[in-house]
Amino acid sequence: MSHNTFGHMFRVTTFGESHGPAIGCVVDGCPPMIPLEAAEIQLDLDRRRPGQSRFTTQRQEPDAVKILSGVMAHPQTGVQVTTGTPIALLIENTDQRSKDYSEIKDKFRPGHADFTYEAKYGLRDYRGGGRSSARETATRVAAGAIARKVLPGVNVRAALVQMGPHKIARENWNWEEVGNNPFFCPDAEKAAFYADYLDGIRKSGSSIGAVIEVVADGVPAGLGAPIYGKIDSDIAAALMSINAVKGVEIGDGFDAAALTGEENADEMRMGNNGPTFMSNHAGGILGGISTGQSIIARFAVKPTSSILSPRKTVDRAGTDTDILTKGRHDPCVGIRAVPVAEAMVACVIADHFIRHRGQVG
Repeated sequence: MSHNTFGHMFRVTTFGESHGPAIGCVVDGCPPMIPLEAAEIQLDLDRRRPGQSRFTTQRQEPDAVKILSGVMAHPQTGVQVTTGTPIALLIENTDQRSKDYSEIKDKFRPGHADFTYEAKYGLRDYRGGGRSSARETATRVAAGAIARKVLPGVNVRAALVQMGPHKIARENWNWEEVGNNPFFCPDAEKAAFYADYLDGIRKSGSSIGAVIEVVADGVPAGLGAPIYGKIDSDIAAALMSINAVKGVEIGDGFDAAALTGEENADEMRMGNNGPTFMSNHAGGILGGISTGQSIIARFAVKPTSSILSPRKTVDRAGTDTDILTKGRHDPCVGIRAVPVAEAMVACVIADHFIRHRGQVG
Protein backbone atom coordinates (compact mmCIF):
# COMPACT_ATOMS: atom_id res chain seq x y z
CA MET A 1 0.00 0.00 0.00
CA SER A 2 1.44 3.37 -1.04
CA HIS A 3 0.42 6.94 -0.15
CA ASN A 4 1.21 6.80 3.56
CA THR A 5 3.28 10.01 3.51
CA PHE A 6 2.23 13.66 3.44
CA GLY A 7 4.20 16.90 3.29
CA HIS A 8 7.11 18.04 1.12
CA MET A 9 9.97 19.31 3.32
CA PHE A 10 8.35 18.45 6.67
CA ARG A 11 7.27 14.91 5.82
CA VAL A 12 5.23 12.50 7.90
CA THR A 13 4.90 8.78 7.18
CA THR A 14 2.49 6.81 9.36
CA PHE A 15 2.32 3.03 9.81
CA GLY A 16 0.39 0.38 11.69
CA GLU A 17 -3.16 -0.93 11.95
CA SER A 18 -5.99 -0.54 14.43
CA HIS A 19 -5.63 -4.09 15.80
CA GLY A 20 -1.92 -4.63 15.17
CA PRO A 21 0.75 -4.58 17.88
CA ALA A 22 1.55 -0.89 17.41
CA ILE A 23 1.10 2.23 15.34
CA GLY A 24 3.66 4.93 14.68
CA CYS A 25 5.13 7.52 12.38
CA VAL A 26 8.40 8.82 11.02
CA VAL A 27 8.81 12.60 10.85
CA ASP A 28 11.49 13.65 8.36
CA GLY A 29 12.68 17.19 7.71
CA CYS A 30 12.45 18.53 11.25
CA PRO A 31 15.28 21.06 11.74
CA PRO A 32 18.00 20.21 14.27
CA MET A 33 18.55 21.74 17.70
CA ILE A 34 14.87 21.96 18.67
CA PRO A 35 14.25 20.83 22.28
CA LEU A 36 11.91 17.83 22.23
CA GLU A 37 10.80 15.44 24.97
CA ALA A 38 8.29 12.60 24.76
CA ALA A 39 6.27 14.31 27.49
CA GLU A 40 5.57 17.24 25.15
CA ILE A 41 4.15 14.91 22.52
CA GLN A 42 2.19 13.05 25.18
CA LEU A 43 0.28 16.21 26.13
CA ASP A 44 -1.36 16.33 22.70
CA LEU A 45 -1.92 12.58 22.56
CA ASP A 46 -3.74 12.67 25.89
CA ARG A 47 -6.27 15.10 24.41
CA ARG A 48 -7.11 12.66 21.60
CA ARG A 49 -6.91 9.49 23.71
CA PRO A 50 -10.04 7.30 23.71
CA GLY A 51 -12.10 6.31 26.74
CA GLN A 52 -11.88 9.64 28.58
CA SER A 53 -15.64 10.19 28.78
CA ARG A 54 -18.87 8.35 28.01
CA PHE A 55 -19.09 10.35 24.79
CA THR A 56 -16.18 8.57 23.07
CA THR A 57 -15.22 4.98 22.36
CA GLN A 58 -14.49 3.03 25.54
CA ARG A 59 -11.39 1.41 24.07
CA GLN A 60 -8.77 1.95 26.79
CA GLU A 61 -5.50 2.92 25.14
CA PRO A 62 -2.83 4.83 27.11
CA ASP A 63 -1.32 6.05 23.82
CA ALA A 64 2.08 6.23 25.49
CA VAL A 65 4.56 7.49 22.89
CA LYS A 66 8.17 6.38 22.58
CA ILE A 67 10.81 8.33 20.65
CA LEU A 68 12.97 5.78 18.87
CA SER A 69 15.30 8.07 16.90
CA GLY A 70 16.07 11.60 15.85
CA VAL A 71 16.85 13.12 19.27
CA MET A 72 19.84 13.19 21.61
CA ALA A 73 21.12 15.01 24.67
CA HIS A 74 23.03 18.14 23.64
CA PRO A 75 26.72 17.63 24.56
CA GLN A 76 27.01 21.03 26.25
CA THR A 77 23.57 21.63 27.81
CA GLY A 78 22.28 18.08 28.29
CA VAL A 79 18.89 19.16 26.91
CA GLN A 80 17.33 16.60 24.56
CA VAL A 81 17.15 18.13 21.09
CA THR A 82 16.32 17.07 17.56
CA THR A 83 19.29 16.02 15.43
CA GLY A 84 17.86 16.78 11.98
CA THR A 85 17.55 13.07 11.24
CA PRO A 86 14.23 11.17 10.94
CA ILE A 87 12.24 11.12 14.19
CA ALA A 88 10.58 7.74 14.69
CA LEU A 89 7.66 7.53 17.13
CA LEU A 90 5.94 4.37 18.38
CA ILE A 91 2.60 3.91 20.16
CA GLU A 92 1.70 0.40 21.28
CA ASN A 93 -1.85 -0.95 20.95
CA THR A 94 -2.89 -2.54 24.24
CA ASP A 95 -6.69 -2.93 24.16
CA GLN A 96 -7.64 -4.56 20.86
CA ARG A 97 -10.75 -6.73 20.74
CA SER A 98 -10.60 -8.32 17.32
CA LYS A 99 -13.27 -10.86 18.28
CA ASP A 100 -15.81 -8.02 18.25
CA TYR A 101 -15.55 -8.11 14.45
CA SER A 102 -15.48 -11.88 13.83
CA GLU A 103 -19.21 -12.08 13.11
CA ILE A 104 -19.01 -9.48 10.33
CA LYS A 105 -15.66 -10.35 8.76
CA ASP A 106 -17.37 -11.36 5.51
CA LYS A 107 -19.87 -8.48 5.42
CA PHE A 108 -19.29 -4.98 4.10
CA ARG A 109 -20.20 -2.33 6.69
CA PRO A 110 -22.23 0.50 5.10
CA GLY A 111 -20.45 3.84 5.33
CA HIS A 112 -17.06 2.21 5.95
CA ALA A 113 -14.18 1.54 3.58
CA ASP A 114 -14.78 -2.24 3.63
CA PHE A 115 -16.07 -2.55 0.07
CA THR A 116 -13.65 -0.08 -1.48
CA TYR A 117 -10.61 -1.66 0.22
CA GLU A 118 -11.65 -5.09 -1.02
CA ALA A 119 -12.25 -3.71 -4.52
CA LYS A 120 -8.80 -2.10 -4.60
CA TYR A 121 -6.56 -4.58 -2.77
CA GLY A 122 -8.46 -7.85 -2.97
CA LEU A 123 -8.50 -8.12 0.84
CA ARG A 124 -9.22 -5.96 3.86
CA ASP A 125 -8.47 -5.96 7.55
CA TYR A 126 -11.90 -6.54 9.06
CA ARG A 127 -10.52 -6.05 12.61
CA GLY A 128 -11.61 -2.48 13.15
CA GLY A 129 -10.77 -1.37 9.64
CA GLY A 130 -6.98 -1.69 9.74
CA ARG A 131 -5.42 1.37 8.12
CA SER A 132 -8.82 3.00 7.54
CA SER A 133 -9.48 3.11 11.28
CA ALA A 134 -9.37 6.44 13.13
CA ARG A 135 -6.82 4.72 15.39
CA GLU A 136 -4.19 5.82 12.85
CA THR A 137 -4.84 9.49 13.69
CA ALA A 138 -2.98 9.17 16.98
CA THR A 139 0.23 9.11 14.97
CA ARG A 140 -0.73 12.35 13.22
CA VAL A 141 -1.30 14.02 16.58
CA ALA A 142 2.19 12.92 17.63
CA ALA A 143 3.65 14.39 14.43
CA GLY A 144 1.67 17.58 14.96
CA ALA A 145 3.26 18.04 18.38
CA ILE A 146 6.65 18.13 16.64
CA ALA A 147 5.33 20.50 13.98
CA ARG A 148 4.28 22.96 16.68
CA LYS A 149 7.89 23.06 17.91
CA VAL A 150 8.99 24.17 14.43
CA LEU A 151 6.63 27.18 14.49
CA PRO A 152 7.71 29.87 16.98
CA GLY A 153 4.89 32.29 17.70
CA VAL A 154 2.22 30.26 15.89
CA ASN A 155 -0.75 28.98 17.88
CA VAL A 156 -3.01 26.37 16.26
CA ARG A 157 -6.30 25.70 18.07
CA ALA A 158 -9.54 23.98 17.14
CA ALA A 159 -13.02 23.68 18.57
CA LEU A 160 -16.27 21.83 17.92
CA VAL A 161 -18.75 24.45 16.68
CA GLN A 162 -21.69 22.28 15.63
CA MET A 163 -23.10 18.87 16.57
CA GLY A 164 -25.85 17.55 14.36
CA PRO A 165 -27.96 20.60 13.40
CA HIS A 166 -27.07 22.45 16.63
CA LYS A 167 -24.54 25.29 16.24
CA ILE A 168 -22.77 27.17 19.02
CA ALA A 169 -23.56 30.83 19.80
CA ARG A 170 -20.63 32.77 18.38
CA GLU A 171 -21.05 35.53 20.94
CA ASN A 172 -20.35 32.94 23.67
CA TRP A 173 -17.00 31.86 22.16
CA ASN A 174 -14.37 31.36 24.86
CA TRP A 175 -11.16 29.50 24.05
CA GLU A 176 -10.62 28.75 27.74
CA GLU A 177 -13.86 26.79 27.78
CA VAL A 178 -12.57 24.30 25.16
CA GLY A 179 -10.56 22.46 27.79
CA ASN A 180 -13.37 22.46 30.34
CA ASN A 181 -15.78 20.07 28.62
CA PRO A 182 -15.48 16.71 26.82
CA PHE A 183 -16.60 18.17 23.47
CA PHE A 184 -13.80 20.75 22.92
CA CYS A 185 -16.65 23.25 22.66
CA PRO A 186 -15.97 27.01 23.16
CA ASP A 187 -19.57 27.72 24.22
CA ALA A 188 -20.28 26.56 27.81
CA GLU A 189 -24.05 26.71 27.39
CA LYS A 190 -24.03 24.66 24.20
CA ALA A 191 -21.59 22.16 25.72
CA ALA A 192 -24.14 21.47 28.47
CA PHE A 193 -26.79 20.97 25.79
CA TYR A 194 -24.52 18.61 23.83
CA ALA A 195 -24.14 16.39 26.91
CA ASP A 196 -27.86 15.63 27.06
CA TYR A 197 -28.22 15.56 23.28
CA LEU A 198 -25.40 13.08 22.71
CA ASP A 199 -26.50 10.94 25.63
CA GLY A 200 -29.77 10.37 23.79
CA ILE A 201 -27.95 9.55 20.55
CA ARG A 202 -25.56 7.19 22.35
CA LYS A 203 -28.22 5.32 24.29
CA SER A 204 -30.23 4.76 21.12
CA GLY A 205 -27.21 3.05 19.54
CA SER A 206 -26.94 5.69 16.81
CA SER A 207 -24.42 8.43 15.99
CA ILE A 208 -24.27 12.05 14.84
CA GLY A 209 -21.94 14.30 12.84
CA ALA A 210 -20.17 17.54 13.73
CA VAL A 211 -18.38 20.62 12.40
CA ILE A 212 -14.91 21.56 13.65
CA GLU A 213 -13.24 24.95 13.25
CA VAL A 214 -9.46 25.37 13.23
CA VAL A 215 -7.77 28.72 13.85
CA ALA A 216 -4.03 29.32 13.39
CA ASP A 217 -2.84 32.62 14.91
CA GLY A 218 0.57 34.16 14.41
CA VAL A 219 1.17 32.74 10.92
CA PRO A 220 3.49 35.15 9.07
CA ALA A 221 2.50 36.59 5.74
CA GLY A 222 4.05 34.98 2.67
CA LEU A 223 3.69 31.24 3.29
CA GLY A 224 2.40 29.24 0.34
CA ALA A 225 2.64 29.75 -3.39
CA PRO A 226 0.27 30.45 -6.30
CA ILE A 227 -1.22 27.69 -8.42
CA TYR A 228 0.03 24.28 -7.19
CA GLY A 229 1.59 25.25 -3.87
CA LYS A 230 -1.36 27.01 -2.26
CA ILE A 231 -1.33 26.73 1.52
CA ASP A 232 -5.13 26.59 1.57
CA SER A 233 -5.24 23.69 -0.87
CA ASP A 234 -2.73 21.80 1.29
CA ILE A 235 -4.78 22.55 4.42
CA ALA A 236 -7.93 21.37 2.66
CA ALA A 237 -6.22 18.15 1.56
CA ALA A 238 -4.81 17.55 5.05
CA LEU A 239 -8.18 18.03 6.74
CA MET A 240 -9.96 15.98 4.08
CA SER A 241 -7.57 13.11 4.81
CA ILE A 242 -8.94 12.78 8.37
CA ASN A 243 -11.32 9.86 8.78
CA ALA A 244 -15.03 10.64 8.21
CA VAL A 245 -14.43 14.19 6.91
CA LYS A 246 -16.77 14.99 3.99
CA GLY A 247 -16.35 18.74 3.50
CA VAL A 248 -13.77 21.50 4.08
CA GLU A 249 -14.01 25.28 3.78
CA ILE A 250 -11.55 28.15 4.26
CA GLY A 251 -12.64 31.49 5.71
CA ASP A 252 -16.27 32.18 4.90
CA GLY A 253 -16.22 29.14 2.62
CA PHE A 254 -19.59 28.31 1.10
CA ASP A 255 -21.20 31.32 2.81
CA ALA A 256 -19.11 33.55 0.53
CA ALA A 257 -21.37 32.53 -2.36
CA ALA A 258 -24.18 34.57 -0.78
CA LEU A 259 -22.07 37.75 -0.41
CA THR A 260 -21.60 40.62 -2.82
CA GLY A 261 -18.15 41.72 -3.92
CA GLU A 262 -18.37 44.71 -1.59
CA GLU A 263 -19.27 42.49 1.37
CA ASN A 264 -16.66 39.84 0.69
CA ALA A 265 -13.64 42.05 0.01
CA ASP A 266 -11.26 42.31 2.96
CA GLU A 267 -10.54 46.04 2.80
CA MET A 268 -7.17 47.37 3.93
CA ARG A 269 -5.76 50.39 5.72
CA MET A 270 -2.27 51.42 6.71
CA GLY A 271 -1.45 50.68 10.33
CA ASN A 272 1.51 51.38 12.57
CA ASN A 273 3.19 48.14 11.48
CA GLY A 274 2.16 48.14 7.83
CA PRO A 275 -1.05 47.28 5.97
CA THR A 276 -3.88 45.84 8.07
CA PHE A 277 -7.09 44.11 7.02
CA MET A 278 -10.49 45.34 8.20
CA SER A 279 -12.08 41.86 7.95
CA ASN A 280 -11.07 38.26 7.27
CA HIS A 281 -13.57 36.69 4.89
CA ALA A 282 -10.63 35.02 3.09
CA GLY A 283 -9.59 33.07 6.16
CA GLY A 284 -6.06 34.48 6.23
CA ILE A 285 -5.12 33.30 2.74
CA LEU A 286 -5.16 35.18 -0.59
CA GLY A 287 -3.91 33.65 -3.84
CA GLY A 288 -2.76 30.60 -1.92
CA ILE A 289 -0.43 32.73 0.25
CA SER A 290 -0.90 33.61 3.93
CA THR A 291 -1.83 37.23 4.67
CA GLY A 292 -0.58 37.37 8.25
CA GLN A 293 -4.13 37.20 9.58
CA SER A 294 -5.53 34.21 11.42
CA ILE A 295 -5.89 31.18 9.13
CA ILE A 296 -9.41 29.82 9.61
CA ALA A 297 -10.74 26.50 8.29
CA ARG A 298 -13.79 24.38 9.03
CA PHE A 299 -14.69 20.81 8.18
CA ALA A 300 -17.70 18.55 8.46
CA VAL A 301 -17.45 15.09 9.99
CA LYS A 302 -20.11 12.53 9.08
CA PRO A 303 -21.86 10.38 11.70
CA THR A 304 -19.91 7.33 12.86
CA SER A 305 -20.85 4.50 10.48
CA SER A 306 -20.65 1.78 13.16
CA ILE A 307 -24.09 1.80 14.81
CA LEU A 308 -26.27 -0.77 16.56
CA SER A 309 -29.25 -0.39 14.23
CA PRO A 310 -29.37 -3.20 11.62
CA ARG A 311 -28.43 -1.99 8.12
CA LYS A 312 -28.82 -3.59 4.70
CA THR A 313 -25.61 -4.71 3.01
CA VAL A 314 -24.01 -7.51 0.99
CA ASP A 315 -21.30 -10.01 1.85
CA ARG A 316 -18.14 -11.08 0.03
CA ALA A 317 -20.08 -13.80 -1.77
CA GLY A 318 -22.47 -11.21 -3.21
CA THR A 319 -25.44 -12.19 -1.07
CA ASP A 320 -27.88 -9.61 0.30
CA THR A 321 -27.83 -9.57 4.10
CA ASP A 322 -28.19 -7.34 7.15
CA ILE A 323 -25.45 -6.17 9.48
CA LEU A 324 -25.27 -4.92 13.06
CA THR A 325 -21.90 -3.52 14.13
CA LYS A 326 -20.91 -4.31 17.69
CA GLY A 327 -17.78 -3.16 19.47
CA ARG A 328 -16.72 0.16 20.97
CA HIS A 329 -17.34 3.22 18.83
CA ASP A 330 -17.61 7.00 19.12
CA PRO A 331 -21.22 8.24 19.02
CA CYS A 332 -19.75 11.46 17.56
CA VAL A 333 -16.35 10.91 15.96
CA GLY A 334 -16.05 14.66 15.46
CA ILE A 335 -15.16 15.14 19.13
CA ARG A 336 -11.76 13.44 18.95
CA ALA A 337 -11.17 14.98 15.51
CA VAL A 338 -10.41 18.31 17.20
CA PRO A 339 -6.78 17.56 18.25
CA VAL A 340 -6.26 15.69 14.98
CA ALA A 341 -7.30 18.79 13.03
CA GLU A 342 -4.87 20.94 15.00
CA ALA A 343 -2.08 18.50 14.24
CA MET A 344 -2.77 18.38 10.51
CA VAL A 345 -2.89 22.17 10.16
CA ALA A 346 0.28 22.50 12.25
CA CYS A 347 2.04 20.01 9.98
CA VAL A 348 0.97 21.91 6.85
CA ILE A 349 2.11 25.26 8.21
CA ALA A 350 5.44 23.77 9.38
CA ASP A 351 5.95 22.31 5.92
CA HIS A 352 5.25 25.65 4.24
CA PHE A 353 7.40 27.49 6.78
CA ILE A 354 10.40 25.31 5.90
CA ARG A 355 9.64 25.44 2.16
CA HIS A 356 9.41 29.24 2.31
CA ARG A 357 12.70 29.49 4.18
CA GLY A 358 14.34 27.23 1.62
CA GLN A 359 13.08 29.31 -1.33
CA VAL A 360 13.43 32.91 -0.19
CA GLY A 361 15.57 32.68 2.96
